Parts: sequence; structure tokens; C-alpha cells
Amino acid sequence: MPELASIVGAREIVVVANRLPVDRVREPDGSSSWRTSPGGLVTAMEPVVQQLGCRWIGWVGDAGEALEPFDLGAMHLVPVELSRAELSGYYEGFSNGTLWPLYHDVIAPPAYHREWWEQYEQVNRRFAETAARESPEGAIVWVHDYQLQLVPAMLRELRPDLTIAFFLHIPFPSRRLFAQLPWRRQIVEGLLGADVLGFQREGDALSFRLAAERYAGAPAHGNLVFQLGDEDRPQRSVLAQEFPISIDAEAFRRLAALPEVRARAQEIRQDLGNPASVLLGVDRLDYTKGIRHRLKAYAELLREDEVDADEVVLVQVASPSRERVDAYRTLRNEVETTVGRINGDHGSIGHTPVVYLHQGFSRREMAALYLAADALVVTALRDGMNLVAKEYVACRENERGVLVLSEFAGAADEMPQALLVNPHDIEGMKAAFLRAIHMPEREQERRMRALRSVVRENDVTHWAENFLRAASSAAEQRGIEGGDDENGPSALTGPIAIPHTLEGHLRRLATSPKLVVACDFDGTLAPIVDRPEDARIMARAQRALTALQGAPGVLVALLSGRSVESLLATGIEAEGWAVSGSHGAELHGIADDSGSDAAVETGPGSRELTRDESDRIATLRRRLVRVFGPDPEVHIESKPFGVALHTRRVRDTVRSDEILDAAERFGQRLGFSARRGKRVREFSVRASDKGTALSGIRAALPSAPVLFLGDDVTDEDVFRTLQVDDLGIKVGPGETAAAERVPDPAYVAVLLARLAELRTGVVIGND
Repeated sequence: MPELASIVGAREIVVVANRLPVDRVREPDGSSSWRTSPGGLVTAMEPVVQQLGCRWIGWVGDAGEALEPFDLGAMHLVPVELSRAELSGYYEGFSNGTLWPLYHDVIAPPAYHREWWEQYEQVNRRFAETAARESPEGAIVWVHDYQLQLVPAMLRELRPDLTIAFFLHIPFPSRRLFAQLPWRRQIVEGLLGADVLGFQREGDALSFRLAAERYAGAPAHGNLVFQLGDEDRPQRSVLAQEFPISIDAEAFRRLAALPEVRARAQEIRQDLGNPASVLLGVDRLDYTKGIRHRLKAYAELLREDEVDADEVVLVQVASPSRERVDAYRTLRNEVETTVGRINGDHGSIGHTPVVYLHQGFSRREMAALYLAADALVVTALRDGMNLVAKEYVACRENERGVLVLSEFAGAADEMPQALLVNPHDIEGMKAAFLRAIHMPEREQERRMRALRSVVRENDVTHWAENFLRAASSAAEQRGIEGGDDENGPSALTGPIAIPHTLEGHLRRLATSPKLVVACDFDGTLAPIVDRPEDARIMARAQRALTALQGAPGVLVALLSGRSVESLLATGIEAEGWAVSGSHGAELHGIADDSGSDAAVETGPGSRELTRDESDRIATLRRRLVRVFGPDPEVHIESKPFGVALHTRRVRDTVRSDEILDAAERFGQRLGFSARRGKRVREFSVRASDKGTALSGIRAALPSAPVLFLGDDVTDEDVFRTLQVDDLGIKVGPGETAAAERVPDPAYVAVLLARLAELRTGVVIGND
């Protein structure tokens, strides 16, 4: 993994969050000091703080307390003062009484009070003004979460030199639900002040883009949202996409490997009476976490004698949360009443089927609990991510244990090997609990091994790198470093300038967790030449594609009308690439989404020709050679599943067309359909095209957007298959279904070099 410093360069990082990442510690002598908080945001930002340091702006935690900025380790902390009334309206009111329930699918009814909104605006303005005052020139300001959604636009107005990034840690609601919010337009416009908007799930990003189109008139293309310009404001593009957050998996693995933690896990099981199975729930005491649903399912299993109360115990950790809010006080009463009823009905002296712990624990104690549990049950009704699921998996180095995971948690997108449940389906949850309790060790190991691979590869450093890479790309695009005009030439592009919209597309694609980069060869990577065998890929394009193939999560593909043998004969270095030849009839070198290096062969090219097919091809080739072979300006090419006739050397275009039409008639008489390209007719016994080939290639990375560049008529088969998050670029003139156009292969090399730099940090210079 690259160091974060290599991604952000000389830019300073400013973090803006509701809370400072510290807690006050009262000493016995009456003095006080500060220590780092154990919260999720603090843990997630740890790689940034350790490698880069930062300025962190936030509330100190006590109402009405005014403090001067102070330093703690690598952080310069800047407190923002909040009054008791502001906390009541901005935090307990609008943030947690309006936005939190609305953004969590209205599990609890949101309240819409104008006084709360006014406090929210007021406090967001104070945070923005503090950030404007404290941020160095050209800094990246990283704003966090739903409490501060107005800050990006306010800050952009005050400090247009800054690069502003925003990450939403909770879900973003569907447009239907978001429509309820009286201040929906202001929220959307506030967020659109950012250069980069990060969400936990793909669906959250999509919901925001739809809201931006509906309520701010900002059209979206793929993951980009465009704020249309006017006389006073130039057009801007905002990257709005998913960046699923994660944990420091290696730190949890090391913690769980400590002898004292393992001993504590054994002690916990002994304290529980050494049951056959320990189920564990770890949540904030919040109505979105599905704790009541979980308890209901477990109670029914006990009542139906599906679970023996002497052999199975459910440990429920419910850390205190927002205890001043009525809904949370009500929830605590309901949960504790339910726990008491279950234990009263099914417990015995010395044993309770539910151990309920309304308190928080240290990371070390949590690691011991994860080791002690045979299954973790996550039954959230709606959750942005749920890092507890990832922490449990990271601790299970013996690859035993079962994760029961709500499909409504963001983690479900990355962890399909868990037992996924709908927490509203009590019968389904009961079945999942029983399956977890009785799952064979071999199945546990298979599932856990896959889960651990996901958590290890997509850890918190990977999240921070992807997000900061997107922010740094935005900074470069805006010309913050070096003062370059954003539409002018740069050291990277040389004399070729990349337009603003195309640069935005590249930035969006570069920050996608997975990416497919697919290109045609002749006329795209290599200039058109008279003799096809003389074509060579441009050196800069070769270096760029090689760098991209070496980047994690990137698959480079080559889609050509040439045979694979002919492509390789040009000297192209395609190791590790997916290579499709003969317009999709040959398809080789696709690794699966697990990252396996074992190439597979798919498509029509994996089957041998039948005798009839071989005879038909031989007959057509013989006739074409007899009629056109004597002409030195005509080239007849044999292909694995057919034959092609080229007239690229024929100078007279009328004569060229006549030769191609005549060849097409010969093919039709033998039952071939002709594929028309630039100065070529191709005949094949297998129905295939580049669009079908791309479908086979993208199956290896089904969640990845595709960048495809092509110049030929046959490339339109690909352009027509592209989806909303993909990008098609037509090379040269002609009608096209592609969204963008560039003039020639030299420009293609520039684009690929720019994409490689955005993705890897490596500058690919001119040839």
C-alpha cells in the first residue's frame, strides 16, 4: 500500500467533526488531562493521524465550555463552543430527532421543528467559520457526518481555495423518504459544496445523486454530479460515490493473539458456565440496531425448546447512547424488561440465558468477547456499515465462528459469506440462529476464511487511501498546486489538455474500489498503419496500462478484431490482461473476483471447430484468395474462427468499397454474415462481438465500472452495452453511442497515463 503522504503530497489535512477525538481525564489531585477517545471515527482516522497529523475541529463535549486550541500527539485540536440551548436544538434535536430517524428508514418517526433547523444552521455556520479561519492555504478539509451537512457549501463560500471532502457515516435515505424533509434543498446544496462526497454503500450514493437532480437541479452522470454554472459561478463537478469504511484488521488480529486476551476469553466462557454455544450481540443502545427483534427471536427459540437454556447463552452488550433523548430512554426500558422476562421464564439458579451488559468496554475486553463467542449476531434494521461485524471477523484467526449479519447493514455488501438475515423476518432469524449454533466446523472455516480475506484486504488504511486519493485528485483538478489553469496543459499531459468533464470522469473511475480498463487496439492504442503487422502500441499507453494492471482492484482488457496470435505478434506486453481477439470469438486470461491469478478461458474460443465449420472457412478463404489474392493492396487474414479481408492499403476509396462489397457477397453465398469495420470485412462461423466479450470480462469484477476506448464501428457493440457508471470514449470521427470523444491514439495515451497517476500516484511521462 502507498503511504498516505505520497497521495496527499504537501497538502495539510483538516478534520471537521461534531466531536473532538479526546476525552477529559480527571486526576486524583483535581487536575485534568486529555486522552484519545475510543470512538469509531477516531479509530477510522487513526491511519491519517499517525501518518499525516492533522488539525481537528470539533466540540469538546461540555456545554458552554470555551477552550483555546491545544495539541495532543500529532493533532492540533481546535474546540468549537456550543451552548446548552444549541446542543438541545442542533444535536439532540435536528441531528438526532430529525435526521437520524429519517436517514434510518423512519424506524422511529422524525420530528420537524423550525427552531431545531435554525440551531442546526447556526452551529454549522460556526463550524464552517472555524474551519475557514484555521485551514492553511490549499488544505484538504475532511468534514464528517450528518451533523455537519451544511458546512461544505458554507466553507466553499468562505474559502474557495480549499479542497472539501465530506463523508457520511450513516445511510442516506431513499428519495421518497428524503422528500419528507422540509429543508431537503438546503441539505443537498450544502453537501454539493464538497468536491468529494463519500457514502457507505452504492445505494446511498445513488439516492443522493437522485436527490441532487431533483432538489438542486444538479444532473448526474455516473458517480459525478454537475452543478451547472451561471454568470457568477462556474460549473463544478462533485464526485459522489461509495467508500465503505473499515477497521484496522491487523491491529485486532494482533490484539486477539495476545495470551492475556485469549486467557480472558476462556475466563468469560467459564463465567458463563461453559455453555455449548455463546451468541454475542454488540451494539449501541439504539432503536436502529434491531435488539428487540433479536431478543424476540431468541425468546421464541427458548420457548419452543429449539434451544436449551442450559447450553446456549446470548451475551448482549448495549453501550449507553443519547440517554437524554426520550426515544432512547424508552428503548432501554423495553430491552431491559424483555431481558428480565426471558431470564425469568427460562433461567435457573446460577444460569441466565441472556447476559445483558449496559456499559461500554475497552478494545481489549471486546477482543476477548469476540474470541469467547461462537457466533456474532448483527440484526440492525438499518446501519451505515457496522464495524462490529468486521472486528469479530478480524479476531477469528482460527477461522472458526459464525457471523449472522443483517442484510440492511452496509457490511452485508462486502460480506456475503455471512449468514444474511432480514431482521423483520423473525422465523428467518430463528433459522439463522439455529444454523449458526449447529454449523459444522468445515463450513465455519470456509465462510470465515472468505470473510477474513475481505476484511484484511479492505481495511481502514485502504479506505483512507481511496478517499484521500479522490480528494487529492480533486485538488489537482482545481489547480490548487502550482496554480495551473484547470483547462491548460500540465506536466503530465504535455501539449494535450484534458477537458474539465473528462478529467472528472477519470477522477471518478480512479477512486472506484474495482475498475475494468478496456481498449481496442488498432486506431486506439496503436495508430492505424497500412500493414496491420506493423502496428505497435504507443509506448506511453503500454506503460500506463501496465501500471494500471499492477494496481489493486484493476483489470486491464484488450478487445480487438485481430486474433490473439496477431495481437501478441505486435509485441504488446499483455501479461495479466484479459485479451479478447477475433471480435470476441477468442477470450483468454480472466481471473475471478477473488483475485486468483489462475487464468481461465471462456467464450466461443474455448471450443474446437467442427468439421463443417472448418470446411466452410476453408472454402471462403480459398475463394477470396483466388479472386483478390493477386492484388498486392489487399490483405487476407486467417482467424481462428473465420477470415478477414483488409483494404487498408488500397488508395482509391471507391475501389476499396467495391472490393469489400464483392467479398461480402462471397461470404453471404456460403452462409456467412459480414462484420463491417474500417476498411475490413470479417467473416466468422461463431456469432460473437466485442460487447459480448466485455460481458464475459466484466463478470470477473461484477461491481466494477468499465472504461472502454475504441475507434471502430465494431466498438459500437461495446458502447451500447455500457451502464450508467461506465464510461465509453470514441477515438476519432464518426457516429457513436459513446459519451465522450478524443481525436487519436496519442490522446488515448494521455488519458490512460492520467488515470494511472490518479490510481497509483505514478506519473507516466511522454514517450
